[in-house]
Amino acid sequence: MLDANLKTQLKAYLERVVRPIQITASVNDSPKSREMLALLHDVQSVSSRISVVENREDGERAPSFALTSPGHDISLRFAGLPMGHEFTSLVLALLQVGGHPPKLEQAVIDQIKDLDGEFTFETYFSQSCQNCPEVVQALNLMAVLNPGIKHVAIDGAVFQQEVEARQVMSVPTIYLNGEVFGQGRMGVEEIVAKLDTGAAAREAKKLSAEAPFDVLIVGGGPAGAAAAVYAARKGIRTGVAAERFGGQVLDTMGIENFISVPHTEGPKLAQALETHVRENEVKIMNLQRAEELNLDKGMISVRMAGGATLHARSVILSTGARWRSMGVPGEDIYKNKGVAYCPHCDGPLFKGKDVAVIGGGNSGVEAAIDLAGIVKHVMLIEFDTKLRADEVLQRKLRSLPNVKILVSARTTEVKGDGQKVTGLSYEDRVTGEHHTIRLEGIFVQIGLLPNTEWLKGTLDLSPRGEIIVDAHGQTSLPGVFAAGDCTTTPYKQIIIAAGEGAKASLSAFDYLIRSSAPAAAEAPALEAKAA
Repeated sequence: MLDANLKTQLKAYLERVVRPIQITASVNDSPKSREMLALLHDVQSVSSRISVVENREDGERAPSFALTSPGHDISLRFAGLPMGHEFTSLVLALLQVGGHPPKLEQAVIDQIKDLDGEFTFETYFSQSCQNCPEVVQALNLMAVLNPGIKHVAIDGAVFQQEVEARQVMSVPTIYLNGEVFGQGRMGVEEIVAKLDTGAAAREAKKLSAEAPFDVLIVGGGPAGAAAAVYAARKGIRTGVAAERFGGQVLDTMGIENFISVPHTEGPKLAQALETHVRENEVKIMNLQRAEELNLDKGMISVRMAGGATLHARSVILSTGARWRSMGVPGEDIYKNKGVAYCPHCDGPLFKGKDVAVIGGGNSGVEAAIDLAGIVKHVMLIEFDTKLRADEVLQRKLRSLPNVKILVSARTTEVKGDGQKVTGLSYEDRVTGEHHTIRLEGIFVQIGLLPNTEWLKGTLDLSPRGEIIVDAHGQTSLPGVFAAGDCTTTPYKQIIIAAGEGAKASLSAFDYLIRSSAPAAAEAPALEAKAA
């Protein structure tokens, strides 16, 4: 199951295990059970601390396997094969069950251990989903740390009937005690905050008491990360407030144009960005979504959705962008119920079904090509009179027998039965005729929207909502700079965002050294005002 090179790497990792690991495999006579057993025996072969026991009648999903350690109350299970993106989740689970300490702040570990109650989590994943591992790894770790937390990670492609019965149409989908808890990427801190209802208020109070920053960066994507590193290297007090560190990069599958890195994947690059930032003296504040920006006597304040207010002498806005919605009736109703935005993540859930892809640019055509290998039929719908994707992608798309291309078509409505998508209506822009297609999935790939709604009326935005910046990254407000996909800078690319972040940081530093009042001098006045 595992090649020699992977076994060698796994053996090196498992040398860090300090206590025995028992794997209990629930199996039947299916080919998938045989595959799973082959995987588990390969894992067992590289560590003397691991034992594997087979059980054919324990009432658990088959194939699945539980990880525990004798004398420790741990309920952690994988249903299906944790391969693809989830192989890392398996390795981390083995390390953590085997007593290797997690890379997590002690305050968060304590918060997990202090959670009171019985929490049974089930996470549906697909092996091609780059967002799923963070959820699986977070809940696995929580199950290791707190005996009241149970977690099973379920491969939706293996347990297709279960997926159909629960109408899971997007991964990751998380159930808690039988009810939907969340969908999409969630990290440890976000999950814990959702369980610990008082956590947000405590965090807001703590952050509001922070001394003013010299540079406060709002957003943790490539632009924000670069800005943070450049600022910290100048020796000034630097903070990053981000809704999720990594930003849109976390949702990117393959990256092959980041110079000096021939190939990587979004989550790996996001982790590398965060690691680099943490190696410098930067205060990272996660789960923080900005809502309001104000200037107050030479100091800039940013109010967060959670209630915290942060102060700084200069601010760099790097809030990025998000997938654009179609804005048609039914889209919001059936989001994650057939309407999806990530073909890599959710494509396997539509195996053998008819789907549509909205958008004829590179993203849309790439999505249609990927989906054609999984689903029964793909209808690519483009508003323009022709596809806008690169010619090499168009040639590949047109060679596929189960793809139909529809141009000059305007999507008008998403149809459904109240539970899931059943079809799509569109208008032929040439004839004006309206048509309805029966299908079960719609993948929207029509570009990006800047995350700048909260800045309307505060600083100058373009008609598209992008922050207007000059050659130095300066906005229309003194001391406020911006970088990345949220700005008017052309070409929304990771490497461009990183460069713009560095430039904005250097510009902010130049602004600071030309300003007279240091942050420390402003702190007492702000504290007195707050009191």
